[in-house]
Amino acid sequence: MKLTNFLSGQGYDIIEGPVRNHKPLQLWLKKPFEEAQLYYASIEHAFKSNVLLSEIENPALNVNSEQKDDYGFNIGITLLENILKTLGLGALELSSKIKSGKKVTIGYDNSITKEYTIGNIEDYFFSADFLHPNPSLLKNANRNHILIITGTVFAKNLIVDIETDFALDTSLIAGLNSIAEGKLDFTISNPNKLKMISNAEVYFPIAVKASEIDFDRSRFQKLILVTHNKNVF
Repeated sequence: MKLTNFLSGQGYDIIEGPVRNHKPLQLWLKKPFEEAQLYYASIEHAFKSNVLLSEIENPALNVNSEQKDDYGFNIGITLLENILKTLGLGALELSSKIKSGKKVTIGYDNSITKEYTIGNIEDYFFSADFLHPNPSLLKNANRNHILIITGTVFAKNLIVDIETDFALDTSLIAGLNSIAEGKLDFTISNPNKLKMISNAEVYFPIAVKASEIDFDRSRFQKLILVTHNKNVF
């Protein structure tokens, strides 16, 4: 799990869920025993403050094709189909075309990381007020159910190796490439290994850094990083 461990070490959680629309400064609602769900598309839709938030690019956090995660075949295909659906490529239905194998390796390339510093966001909250009276927002804030995304890793290319337990044939590859319509490129790297590379023209999110917004008695206290050791997204 080279990629997951690398990202966790940077405080990031790799996105594995069916939603892939994550951006910095989004507010997400995470209640106990429930999936995280988008709450506000931007912090400024819920709060107002006289502190200016400044986005920065983090060139030190670079994801490339050398950092990959290996999965058992069925787990890997399940994760891969979730990713493809979020990229609008669910029509491939890989599980119906490649029904057995040994493992699936998933990685990314051509990445960019956009972040806001914790200090900047905390300063924002210390002087912030709600945009308008909002009982529901106050209840969720006081119960520490709100997460803020402070950073997102975006990539242009999804890179996948599927190791099968049967010999691949050119007709299967031709069929997959036909369905993909140029958005994915399928090749045979050896008789039992299918390689897939996405040809996206835009960046898509692959990992997020998020913190719990700690409120106590209706006052902001601090941000608590949650994505370094929890699979939230």
